[in-house]
Amino acid sequence: MSDLLKGKRGLIMGVANERSIAWGIAKAMHGAGAELAFTYQGEAFGRRVEPLAASLGSDILVDADVTDDAAMDAAFEALGARWPAIDFVVHAIAYSDKSELTGRFINTTRKNFKHSLDISAYSFIDVARRAQPLMRENGGALMTLTYQGSMRVVPNYNVMGVAKAALEAATRYLANDLGPERIRVNAISPGPMKTLAGAAIGGARRTYKHSEANAPLRANATLEAVGGTAVWLASDAGAFTTGEVVHVDGGYHIVGMPQIENL
Repeated sequence: MSDLLKGKRGLIMGVANERSIAWGIAKAMHGAGAELAFTYQGEAFGRRVEPLAASLGSDILVDADVTDDAAMDAAFEALGARWPAIDFVVHAIAYSDKSELTGRFINTTRKNFKHSLDISAYSFIDVARRAQPLMRENGGALMTLTYQGSMRVVPNYNVMGVAKAALEAATRYLANDLGPERIRVNAISPGPMKTLAGAAIGGARRTYKHSEANAPLRANATLEAVGGTAVWLASDAGAFTTGEVVHVDGGYHIVGMPQIENL
């Protein structure tokens, strides 16, 4: 895949550390020839992201708080000043109060519901609207990250399941809105992965082991596999794929009950 993204430029949003899914995607895209820019939120994350970006030859880092319109205006203005056109955006941003990712969904607070939906779902719509003018001439690709808790109940995933369901619906509506401009919009749905975000969910280790033991491939996805999927979606090979939720989970999403050996 060394040349699939040669000549393309894109923005990666949501790298937290070297175990982030966004970082796995960034590495794969760099390996496929893309030039990358990165966002971060606040100085602490900026200090983490800067050396990672530099390792991929990028010096374009912009501070972007997705809950602040002025900050988002400034971020995309800064990006546009460096690159008048981009080819893709990877949105890997989600958040919920960790204390509400245990126990029962019915105890979700109004405050955390609003905050979770704002950051985890609405931010993709906002990013798409801001990225659109940078893609008007050549079209492009927008992609986000979701999880099967959007469609099926996963213990302790709680309000994030509702947020991901909203995110997937937003993906379809954005795909329809932006299709005439040749902008594709898709979501990638990995199974559980050992990331900073995943660790915040109660019982994460048991969920990881369960999906690994019961997926048809008897394995969870790797960062490299998710990165390869993102490369395809951003490349010309993905030119006619839009509005999809692409599962990269070893096939776990097709399974209706545990494997016989695990009953």
